[in-house]
Amino acid sequence: FIVWNFFSNNKTEPIFMIDNFLVSWTGLLEGRFWILLTSAFSHIMFLHLLMNMFVLSSFGSIVEETLGFLRFVIFYLIASVVSSLSHAFVSAWILNQAELPALGASGAISAIVLLFSLMFPKQKILIFGLIPVPAIWGVFLMAGLDLWGLIAQAEGGGLPIGHGAHLGGTLTGIIYYLLLVRKNKLFSL
Repeated sequence: FIVWNFFSNNKTEPIFMIDNFLVSWTGLLEGRFWILLTSAFSHIMFLHLLMNMFVLSSFGSIVEETLGFLRFVIFYLIASVVSSLSHAFVSAWILNQAELPALGASGAISAIVLLFSLMFPKQKILIFGLIPVPAIWGVFLMAGLDLWGLIAQAEGGGLPIGHGAHLGGTLTGIIYYLLLVRKNKLFSL
């Protein structure tokens, strides 16, 4: 965030940041595979960073306590890579914009929220910070909005949000829960 905002100006593009901290299908075809991970630790907008860190601290601390530090870090890193790969794939093959870049932790955080919701489905969460719903319903709403947003983008509309990355994170959370958490009963309801 600091490098994006304080070490570049309007006259020069931060080429190093563009080449190393934005994920796109084009970047992957150029062999810059590290962007699958580095893009998930990069934010340009302060509000994006603030919201991601708020959700991470709200849900991540509980998931980390349940899984343990090492499992949590591994899960987060895997979710980051899968989310970035999902964005790149969706951009190239659904939106027909292989060069469309993305950055941010939102996809990995979607994985954490999904995992939390599957582990603690009856726990109340606040939608938009106001409306209390069971976690499992909140995550269905979140995934539904991302699916709807992706469909809108595929039809030429929608908002500039990485719905593909969010859905990749959602899928990662589901798979992790089914293969590792539920199988090993790493938590109790």
